[in-house]
Amino acid sequence: MLFLIILILSFVSSYFLPWWMVAIVAFLAAFIIGKTPGRSFWSGFAAIFIVWTMLALFKSIPNNNMLASRVVQLFPIPHKWVFLLVVTAAIGGLVGGMGALSGVLLKRAFGK
Repeated sequence: MLFLIILILSFVSSYFLPWWMVAIVAFLAAFIIGKTPGRSFWSGFAAIFIVWTMLALFKSIPNNNMLASRVVQLFPIPHKWVFLLVVTAAIGGLVGGMGALSGVLLKRAFGK
């Protein structure tokens, strides 16, 4: 349930708000309905990883991955733009996971 809430709210907010709002969305969702720190972290990580992958593909595929291919040329990394997509999604996943973890830990701190 937490995964779906973070996924939907962060996907919608990513069109209108700055990139860092995914951390606030994950934080608030985990603060309200998060159960354990581990499940909250992985729910936030997976949801934001998927959202950032989808958003990057929505932006990159219509222009034939032109910007991603040029960024990859700056760094000696394999597999062209796909590796850049995975790294971008992993960074977003860490932001979402840490936001959700912070939310559930703050909930526990206030609960005691």
